[in-house]
Amino acid sequence: MFDLTGRVVVVTGGNGGIGLGMARAVAGAGAAVSVWGRNEDKNADAVAQLRDLGADADAVTVDVSDEDAVGAAMAATLDRFGAVDSLFANAGIGGGAPFVDQTLEGWHRVMSVNLDGAFLCFRAAARHMVERGVGGSLVGVSSTSAIHGAPANQAYSCSKTALLALVRGLAVELARHRIRCNSIMPGWTETDMTAPLQGWEKFMRSTTARTPVRRWGVPDDFGAAAVFLADPTQAFHTGDCLVVDGGYTIF
Repeated sequence: MFDLTGRVVVVTGGNGGIGLGMARAVAGAGAAVSVWGRNEDKNADAVAQLRDLGADADAVTVDVSDEDAVGAAMAATLDRFGAVDSLFANAGIGGGAPFVDQTLEGWHRVMSVNLDGAFLCFRAAARHMVERGVGGSLVGVSSTSAIHGAPANQAYSCSKTALLALVRGLAVELARHRIRCNSIMPGWTETDMTAPLQGWEKFMRSTTARTPVRRWGVPDDFGAAAVFLADPTQAFHTGDCLVVDGGYTIF
């Protein structure tokens, strides 16, 4: 049912973690994939993995918080693949510290990637999709911290809450252009970003006990949701937030 053959999917931050898990899934469903990331070595490794799956894949080295760089990345992707059918705004950074010690510079650094970066990438993709005139799919990767208290990580959680509002607004505005806008809300997931927490035994016990499936997620747990949201046959599904957290938010 979910066949992405002939589709082109951009995944920002697609060279690792949840982004790479989603990129592998859409590649497995037949899509060509453009990985956008800052680390050239990780980009190359991700492309090698995707090509091993038989996918037409490439990477662009880009800082999503840089407006000119995002424009250049979109131009390079269009030159390489000819079109973009879906864009997953997944690139993100942390930056936790006790609130009284947080700096405005640190706050802006997180927001510039997690929120401004999503805005810039969505805008670049939307401009192309509107001009192309055949619709498309935009997906923002949020976090359960968007709805739960995130002590010592307020910049991150606020960026992920704002991303949900951005997606809802785009879903309403872009529907007339047949562009669907949805989000994914991951729960606790084993990635490089959460590696320090994975070594904290008490925290792991607490969060795992609160998760009904009794484990943290892994990047490949998000693949099926990514394929579903990129599937052009899901034309009536927009403005939604798919929670993929093992039941953490309902328990």
